[in-house]
Amino acid sequence: MRECSKRCYMHQIPCTQSECRLHLDYEDDLNCTDIAVYKHGEMTLQQIGERHGISIVRAKQIVDEALLKLKKTLAEENTI
Repeated sequence: MRECSKRCYMHQIPCTQSECRLHLDYEDDLNCTDIAVYKHGEMTLQQIGERHGISIVRAKQIVDEALLKLKKTLAEENTI
């Protein structure tokens, strides 16, 4: 967990650094993706969608795109 996430979690104060790439407009998780994962572990597409303000279908599309990129990267690394 990043230092700023640790500080927010220890003091139970929502993060105000909206420019952070881990910022999440979801106060239950103190506005931090790091804290959300720490508190909840694996999450459903519905939970991800709620936190990011997107539909379950869009969350699935994003997950699928990320997995495809990871697979391509791994395949490229194995051929080098």
